[in-house]
Amino acid sequence: MLYSQAGFRYLLAASSWWDKWKDRLFKNFIKDDRYKYLLKGLWMTLRITFFAVLLGIALGVIVAIIRSTHDKTIKDMRPGVGKAILKVLNAIVKLYLTVIRGTPVVVQLMITYYIIFASSTNTMLVAVLAFGINSGAYVAEIIRSGIMSIDNGQFEAGRSLGFNYVQTMIYIIIPQAIKNVLPALANEFIVLIKETSVSGYVGIMDLTRGGDVIRSRTYDAFPPLIAVALVYLIIVVIFSKLVSILERRLRNSER
Repeated sequence: MLYSQAGFRYLLAASSWWDKWKDRLFKNFIKDDRYKYLLKGLWMTLRITFFAVLLGIALGVIVAIIRSTHDKTIKDMRPGVGKAILKVLNAIVKLYLTVIRGTPVVVQLMITYYIIFASSTNTMLVAVLAFGINSGAYVAEIIRSGIMSIDNGQFEAGRSLGFNYVQTMIYIIIPQAIKNVLPALANEFIVLIKETSVSGYVGIMDLTRGGDVIRSRTYDAFPPLIAVALVYLIIVVIFSKLVSILERRLRNSER
């Protein structure tokens, strides 16, 4: 009898708890279609990440070529205008790497929005530029490590085919380097997805900002913030799985 009463009280408490949670979930996500804030925010996050990755890769390749060219050829170059230009370019990109990698991305985003593009109303473009420039610094070091790992015999092979240095770099070295560092580049893409969570600092309705808007409407922080965290977790898990598949295929292709 006592066991039956205890079980009944347990079921009653569980039912009451579930009713409260149903009410919280309804208020946070169903009422007034508030789940759409998360969907719109997710779409904005993915768009910013995609275009920032493209910009980051483009910047990274350029910076990596300048840095690796300087490291590989500066000692053998004769004094002249070409050597001086390469030294200046290398100094500029080293300053870029130092500044970007040495300051927080949220500060870079706010400087880009409130100072450099203070008159712009295109917040997505500002975010893409800020995150792309930030990502480019890390991509540059990844690609540079890939270029430096290529045997010097590949350069000699390119020269024997009649290519100049630039053609050898474009047609022979860069494709091999990118293949070697592709998993690292994919991981940079995953990191960038999470870094875009600070976009709300400049008023962008990203995924994190969408959860914050729901919280401000319902005064209930737990459900929307946990939902945002779960969405990020699902995205990261999916892309991490894709990266592992990519790494396995690259290993198999080398056999």
